[in-house]
Amino acid sequence: MEKITHKGKIIEVVQKDVDQNGKIKNLEFARRSPGVRLIISQGDEILLTKEFRHETGGYDYRLPGGKVYDSLDEYNAALGSYVDISEAAKKAAIKEASEEVGIDVKDISFLHRSICGATVVWDLFYFLVKDFLKTSQHLEEGEDIQVQTFSKEEVKKMCLDGRIGEERSALVLLRYLNGGF
Repeated sequence: MEKITHKGKIIEVVQKDVDQNGKIKNLEFARRSPGVRLIISQGDEILLTKEFRHETGGYDYRLPGGKVYDSLDEYNAALGSYVDISEAAKKAAIKEASEEVGIDVKDISFLHRSICGATVVWDLFYFLVKDFLKTSQHLEEGEDIQVQTFSKEEVKKMCLDGRIGEERSALVLLRYLNGGF
C-alpha cells in the first residue's frame, strides 16, 4: 500500500512497503505525472521548439510536448482506476502538437517510453509525427515558444553539444536519427 508523505503541485513523495525475499522493505520515491514528447519529421528535417524555461533561467531547444495530466490528483485518479496511460499520452501528444507547435496531426505513432529511474517515477512517452497540417499555435499565458526546423544532421549536433537541454530527449532523438527504433 502506498502512502503519500509530501505533495507539491507537480511532484509527490511516496512510501511503499515491498516484499524482498520475505522481508518487508519500505521504499521511498518521487512521482510526477507523465509527459509526452513529439518527434515531428518532415523529410530530412526535424521540427524543434526554442522555449524559455523558468526552471533553467533561459532558452533551450527541445522536442515539443507537455504533461499527460494537468495535476497530480488527475494522475493519481487515473492510476487508481487503471486507465491506459499510453492512450491518455497519445491524446495529450495530439493536444500539445496543436497548442505548442500549431499543427493538426494526421499520422502519429508511439515510438518509445523513457523511464526516469528507480527513485524518481516520471515517464516520458515519445511519439513520431510524420504527417500534419500547419495551423497556428495556441500558447498558454506566459509561454514563449518558437517553432523551428533543422536538418537531421544539425539536430544530431544539437543533441551532442547540449543545445537540446533535456538529456533524455537528446538520447531518444539520437537513437531515432541513427535508426535505433
